[in-house]
This record gives sequence, structure tokens and C-alpha cells, in this order.
Amino acid sequence: MKHAISLSEFYAQIKTDNPHIATDLLGHFNVFEIEKVRKRMANSPEMPYDKRTYFKISLIKGSSTVEYADKTLEIKAYGLLFATPKIPYNFNPTGDDQSGYFCVFTYDFLAPEMIWEKMENLTVFSQNATPVFEISKADYESFTLIYQKMQSELASDYEYRYELLRNYVSELIYNGQKLMPKRPKGSGLTASKRIVGLFIELLERQFPIENPRQSLQLRKAEDYASRLAIHTNHLNKTLKEETSFTTKQFINLRIAEEAKTLLSKTDWPVTVIADCLGFEETAHFSNFFKKHVGDSPLKFRAGVMI
Repeated sequence: MKHAISLSEFYAQIKTDNPHIATDLLGHFNVFEIEKVRKRMANSPEMPYDKRTYFKISLIKGSSTVEYADKTLEIKAYGLLFATPKIPYNFNPTGDDQSGYFCVFTYDFLAPEMIWEKMENLTVFSQNATPVFEISKADYESFTLIYQKMQSELASDYEYRYELLRNYVSELIYNGQKLMPKRPKGSGLTASKRIVGLFIELLERQFPIENPRQSLQLRKAEDYASRLAIHTNHLNKTLKEETSFTTKQFINLRIAEEAKTLLSKTDWPVTVIADCLGFEETAHFSNFFKKHVGDSPLKFRAGVMI
């Protein structure tokens, strides 16, 4: 599994170990000025081409390129970049005059009623998207106001500042959505392939698990079928025909992979990891892990720590 840069690693990279952070019961958010971060990182190595465990939305002034696995996109003057935990990329400034803003946030920072039902339909965050947009100077100035409002709320003690911050993030997301090209009608995807794609999107959006308070919202085949507004049997049949895996197999394989990551990358107790991954009893998690990985959670952790 490809290493994903954690928030703590991110803050170490930008030379900030005591950031002014908005962290409430739902997750993490922060906003930065690019010019100040670049000054702190003047003699630091380039951020690696890798996945992140957080979302990032950048407002960019200055020429730069954004490298993905299969393409390189260019920003000549002003740009807006949406980065998701699922798609690795590398950002390379190509001019000395670089400024703007960026915000980082975890998936669970966004209120469930605001995103859970809609996120999978946003092409700006879809698996196949490379959402880097060149924008006008007027658009840049308009987006700048949103980031300045974010900074103001971060510095305030307003009781409902987190709600305002979520609204500002949502405003960025939906304005970015407007910049995406419209999907042509009749894209050529069959109904079965659309179901598979949406199922995988729903599954992947629950990961990575970033803090001990986070837990899986969708744990069973019935949960996914309900979100997709189809019968569980239809979802199982479609996945089996298209991929040779059942819904349960898909879910279990992904949970096992995440369990290995949490056991090797964190010092969380096994009981906490079990709870995050939706197991009511630690013994059930231990049996599940041994069945799918071959070792008990504690033996696996001891082995990777050697």
C-alpha cells in the first residue's frame, strides 16, 4: 500500500509544529498563505509525489505545473487546485513570484448532512478527475476573499466559527464544481459499471482513518445499497458479475488493508482500532484480522516494528 502523508508529516514539512488549527469533534481544518510557507521551506526538499491523508484546496498566483501519474497540467498565472487523499500529485512552481492560499481539511471536518449524500457525485473529487483550473484575475480576487474570511474565523473565538468554516470550504468546492466540464449525456458507461464506480467511491471516501474518534459510517452491504438506492441483492450481483468480488469481499479487503496501516503507522490500542473499523468487540476484530492477514493484530504489529 502506497504511503500516505499524514497531517503531522505535512506540518513537519512546512516547518510548522504549533499551527493555529481548527479542530473540533468532527475533524481538522487549517488555512495558509503560500508565500509564507515557501519562505519557511526555502531550503527544504520538494514535497514527495505521494498520497495525502487529507484534502487540500489551493488558490495559486504564479506559474507552476501539477504532475499526475499520467499527465502534467500547467498554470500560467492564476489557478485553483483540488487535491484528494486518493490521487497522488506533485506541485512544482516554475516562477519565482508565488503567492496565494491553501486550506487543508479531513473528510470528517465537513458536516455529514452537507457532504455525505453529495460528495460521491462531485466530479471535482472523483477518482478520474485531475481538477486543476486556470482562472482569471477577477476570479482569483473573488476566491481570495473566501480564504481571507477563513483566516479571520480561525483567529476568532466565535461560537459558530466551525460552521462558517465548513460553509467557506463548501463554497470553494461548489465553485470548483462549476469549473469542471459538463459530463456528456450518454457517457458510454453501462448501468452496472456506474454502480461499481459509485460503490468504490463510497467505499474509498471512508478512508484513511485519521484519528481515534473517526469510525466507519458504511460497514455492511446493506449500508452501501441504501446509499445507492438499489437492493442489496442487485448490488451483490452487479459487483460479482463485473469484478468477481462480492460486496462483503470488497468491504472486508479494504478494512483489512486499513487495519494493517493503523497497526503499523499508529500506536493506537487494538481496542481503539477495532472500534474505528466498526467492530463491536475487539475479539471479533482479532478473528477478522487473523482470517484475512494470517496473524493476530498484536503479532502483526510486533512484526512490522522489528
